[in-house]
Amino acid sequence: QVQLVETGGGLVQAGGSLRLSCAASGLTFSNYAMGWFRQAPGKEREFVAVISRGGRTTAYADSVKGRFTISRDNAKNTVHLQMNSLNSEDTAVYYCAADFASSLGYIRRGEDQYEYWGQGTQVTVSS
Repeated sequence: QVQLVETGGGLVQAGGSLRLSCAASGLTFSNYAMGWFRQAPGKEREFVAVISRGGRTTAYADSVKGRFTISRDNAKNTVHLQMNSLNSEDTAVYYCAADFASSLGYIRRGEDQYEYWGQGTQVTVSS
């Protein structure tokens, strides 16, 4: 069974940083583009960032561009989200997701395209 497990969430003050990690198992990790999504209370789940299977192509939501960095280590089957300059609008449950990719540079933003999802990790930014 495919499993994605997010870790690294927690409580942080505005302006601070957190690093989320997602460990994947049960799939050929390097065949998947990996994305991060988030869902705040009362809001729809939204795209945050994605990284291609080869790790050289990335995309970010405008709201996090310049503050968040996605990375992956295919040897360790992990993907990370470094979050800096956090503000209250970043408070949400953050989810890791896997999108089967046909080429190294393939990336998509739509959550409906992602086949596997983790359980989520809570990020709370205090003002």
